[in-house]
Amino acid sequence: MVPKVSALSIHLILYCESVIVTQSKTYRPMATEATFTLPPDEFPLGCVFERFPEVSIHLEQVVPAGELVVPYFWVKGTTAEAIEDAFTGQPGLKSIQQMDAVQEQRLLRAEWEQAYSGIMQALIDSAVVLIDGNGTNEQWTFEVRGNDRSDISDFYQRCQKLDVQLELTALHALTPLSSATEKALTETQQEALMLAYKHGYYRTPREVSLEELADELDITQQAVASRLRRGINQILGETLRELDPNNG
Repeated sequence: MVPKVSALSIHLILYCESVIVTQSKTYRPMATEATFTLPPDEFPLGCVFERFPEVSIHLEQVVPAGELVVPYFWVKGTTAEAIEDAFTGQPGLKSIQQMDAVQEQRLLRAEWEQAYSGIMQALIDSAVVLIDGNGTNEQWTFEVRGNDRSDISDFYQRCQKLDVQLELTALHALTPLSSATEKALTETQQEALMLAYKHGYYRTPREVSLEELADELDITQQAVASRLRRGINQILGETLRELDPNNG
């Protein structure tokens, strides 16, 4: 079993980090990932487990929409109609609809009033990025990423204020990009990749089009697509070489 980290531990980690900052002029905030768990009924989508305990849910994305919070999520184990019926009468739910279906999985979009959205509102208001979110009738597991540990702490504290009972089960800093990978990318490839990532090109659904990226870079769509493809290929190649135990 993975040991859980208490709120006191989080603040202790942040205190130690602040000491390092004051004692080192070369300190750079490092991107940090954290894993949290919470009971199934602590998340608005968890109401479905009461009627369908065999169902699993994968949270794809949470986006703001005016006064509403809109989660996109995949459901496996039952029909879209059954899911919609299970959500009927849930506090704050404005609408729910199926967006896509792949084999036994269905992508749904829901609209929730902010006052009833719980942890979804914390995800939107904080600086963390949702990497992964999965729910079963046993628990929810969320993986988030922040620019540094203070972002993780801010997200945690927002959840506490919303009375969301999170448990931190993992916390680690990301390994910086290797110099070999940096050298493998051209300046134009790096520029295109960073712009595409920043504006949500690799999210589902995409938040920016190739045409919009091309307009901002003042190049053709074909040129953008080529830079992204070649850049990803270079990063993947360098990463796989570093992981290969027979390399070097």
